Amino acid sequence: MRSLYRQHHLFYRSRPFSLRKRFSLLTPNSFHRSTKIAVICLQLNVSNARKRGWRLQSRIVQIRAFDEDSFGVSSLDDWADNETSAAIAGYLISSSDGEDSDGDYVLNPVADIDLPSASVSNNDSLTVTAHRLAIIAKERRKHMMRQGIFNNLGLIGFLMFLLFFVDWCAWKIVRLPLAPFHLSRPFFIAIALSSIAGYISVPFLNALKVHQTTSKRVQPVRHSKKRATPTMGGLFFIPIGVGVAKFIAGFSSVEVSGAAVATLAFAAIGLFDDILSQVKNHKKGLPAWIKLFLEIAVGTLFALWLESTSISSPYSMKMIVPLPGPLGLVCLGRFYLLLTSFCFVSMGNGIDLTDGLDGLAGGTAALAFIGMSIAVLPICSAELAIFGSSMAGACVGFLLHNRYKASIFMGDTGSLALGGALASMAACTGMFFPLFISSGIFVLEASSVIMQVAYFKATKSLRGVGHRLFRMAPFHHHLELCGFKEPIIVAGAYVASCLLALVAGYVGLKSA
Repeated sequence: MRSLYRQHHLFYRSRPFSLRKRFSLLTPNSFHRSTKIAVICLQLNVSNARKRGWRLQSRIVQIRAFDEDSFGVSSLDDWADNETSAAIAGYLISSSDGEDSDGDYVLNPVADIDLPSASVSNNDSLTVTAHRLAIIAKERRKHMMRQGIFNNLGLIGFLMFLLFFVDWCAWKIVRLPLAPFHLSRPFFIAIALSSIAGYISVPFLNALKVHQTTSKRVQPVRHSKKRATPTMGGLFFIPIGVGVAKFIAGFSSVEVSGAAVATLAFAAIGLFDDILSQVKNHKKGLPAWIKLFLEIAVGTLFALWLESTSISSPYSMKMIVPLPGPLGLVCLGRFYLLLTSFCFVSMGNGIDLTDGLDGLAGGTAALAFIGMSIAVLPICSAELAIFGSSMAGACVGFLLHNRYKASIFMGDTGSLALGGALASMAACTGMFFPLFISSGIFVLEASSVIMQVAYFKATKSLRGVGHRLFRMAPFHHHLELCGFKEPIIVAGAYVASCLLALVAGYVGLKSA
């Protein structure tokens, strides 16, 4: 009994102060009486616990059998039956029945008990690991989707501020009265119409299973998941950009009519290429040499049309390229036709190569159109400037569906048409120099492909083994393989294009 009292004393001293103050340290005599009472209470509490389904816990306090000679008391069997004594050896003695119990003494059996060992199979471990990785990947995708939204908001904010500023001081540039919101009005109308058309066209193209094919050009492995994304988005936003420009600028405008025809002709070439890429036997689309031939043909016909028609221009001669001082006006003569054809081919293929990331081609093209609209404002203020602003708005409306993660791609139908529209604006006004400035991202992407191919062939002919200058061409794929995420690359391209658009507009105004 004394050993039991010592263990009670140790149990009391080991309790936290918050629990210790609920109990008083028992003397040997009081401990004898409390033990007797505890046994009687145990009979009631054990039965109540079993009826209510309580879980009886075991703790780290041990108890031994009582001797009859200890403190002159009878054996444990005199107080309770065998079931109660067994309960003392292994169950919880509670001071009350309810949940508001002040505290509890815990008694453990002396003998060791083999507890069941917890084991996790390899399959469960792999499942838990995969689940955690999926959660991390999902959070990362949500973060990148938010970055795509921020890219769009930043682009729209910059374009709005720039267009409102140009509309406010346009009369100082043109020296003629212009309609209110001369450039911003077609911009916002095209945004609204193209975004609404996208909500109708995207499900329709998805139902037709007009999906992206990654076999047309080499792309990183991660782009294989984009095969289920519908393409040919140029079908809904290119006609809207052209239609809004014709409606606001007037159907009698010769320059807008020529630019619209050239844009739709390039869109038809891209549409034919996209349709062939959906056929099983023509996964690579239109052969490169046929596409190049058609682009050169359209560019040449447009140059011949410029030579034969009369367009509104402040210059008395045609085939003139305005350049900043001290160069001034430069007459190219027949070389003007070759430069026009070259611009059509280079701009179309440049935007086509840039269209490899979500929102990259559409956003940079919108900025290039705004830069060109400012550059041609002194020459064709009421016509081609409106055309460029309308096409920029159509691109931004398309971006609402093409941001990360894209629900649709523009395809060759859109990329070639945008290139043809930019080239036609430059050809009608002679603003080729501002064109190459505002389209600096497209020039960089096309140049990276040319440099990659040239370097590979040169090293193969000299060393016998070809080496690559970039990890992958075009340049945005090289940045992807270097570890940059899509929204980060697109945001950097937007910032660079904003600066290039401002420089192109300034150069165009100074040249005119």
